[in-house]
Amino acid sequence: MQNYLIKNVQVVNEGRITVKDVLIKNGRIEKISPQINEFAKEINGEGKYLFPGAIDDQVHFREPGLTHKATIYTESKAAIAGGITSFMEMPNTIPNALTQELLEDKYLIASKTSLANYSFYMGTGNNNADEVLKTNDKRKNVCGIKIFMGASTGNMLVDNPNTLDKIFRESEVLIATHCEEERIIRKNLEKIKLQNRDLTAADHPIIRDEEACYESSLLAIQIAKKYNTRLHILHISTEKELQLFSNMLPLKEKRITAEVCVHHLHFSSDDYAWLGNKIKCNPAIKAPHNREGLWKALLDDRLDVIATDHAPHTLEEKNMPYEKAPAGLPLVQHSLSLMLHYYKEGKISLEKIAEKMSHAVADCFQIKERGYVREGYFADLVLVDIKRKTKVSKENILYKCGWSPLEGFEFPATITHTFVNGHLVYEEGGWNESVSGQRLIFDR
Repeated sequence: MQNYLIKNVQVVNEGRITVKDVLIKNGRIEKISPQINEFAKEINGEGKYLFPGAIDDQVHFREPGLTHKATIYTESKAAIAGGITSFMEMPNTIPNALTQELLEDKYLIASKTSLANYSFYMGTGNNNADEVLKTNDKRKNVCGIKIFMGASTGNMLVDNPNTLDKIFRESEVLIATHCEEERIIRKNLEKIKLQNRDLTAADHPIIRDEEACYESSLLAIQIAKKYNTRLHILHISTEKELQLFSNMLPLKEKRITAEVCVHHLHFSSDDYAWLGNKIKCNPAIKAPHNREGLWKALLDDRLDVIATDHAPHTLEEKNMPYEKAPAGLPLVQHSLSLMLHYYKEGKISLEKIAEKMSHAVADCFQIKERGYVREGYFADLVLVDIKRKTKVSKENILYKCGWSPLEGFEFPATITHTFVNGHLVYEEGGWNESVSGQRLIFDR
């Protein structure tokens, strides 16, 4: 394996920015020092920033079964171009990952095709609790159990109280939940249909409203507190839910944590007017006051990590009438760049970006030897030029679906190099795909 020496780079790590040389050797960070003199391929980092590779704890890469939308190969490639070096993928593929065997099938695909490091959630349904709980076996090295306490595809909506109780009571691994109350959603939909008009994307946050999110998140937290379950609530989208979370404990001591997604930090319900179904997602993008609340909670550590919930669909699917158009949008190539935009806007610091997209995700999931720029850790690293602009266009979008809700948006920065396990996969638009990513290991 080629060894690299990044010279005079500004290292963004653990709340500090320091100018260092960084030596990458045998896939690991060998040495970090003000000056290193060793034979290796040199990369001039002067004026650039070195981040730990971002870790996305929620993506939908669609394989198996939905590969007309995306594959593990295509979306992991897009992730790496965007500075994401590791991902955790959801179980609502076809077939749903509801057995340990089906879950391992996904790991096998990734071992052959993923350019980034990977893990996959075990899926739950109303009738597979015993199978789900086999994930407690530490040898399996699975990121967690996913429970859809709201809309999903296939047989994955879990609304049986006995099933929820059993899994929360007996799980020894992290449970990640999608929280929306189906009863409230159905009631809202029935009410709005009485208006006898065609529904549009602008109706989405009215149907999937704040109350639906709050009631479901509250239920998940109540059950988790009853059993001291390790609970991680995904894609918080409302200001009201934020009262459920605390910043009184360090992240490593929290039993209940929360994630916010980049689209809920960036878009608001005002954007349905021009983006329509392109930003239809579950939970819905809502009124602007929610976005402002999310930013405040992210910066004061009630929200613990930033992710994407990357969920690609074809444009043909998205262009269908509102009720038929699927929910989800592609974001994994542009999430770090979007946060760098908000850095330039004065909304968030570079140190906080590294914390919320790398350090905190590694700590939250107890990922072994990743998420930091530390000697001895895997060299998952991203080099950023914050003075070179990048504009999103169809020509540089790597998603298999071929579109982005951010088309035409100009980022103030450019991701120039991405290392995965010390291998320089991406360099100035060029690719070296000779080495696959690795399965994430968890230090539990």
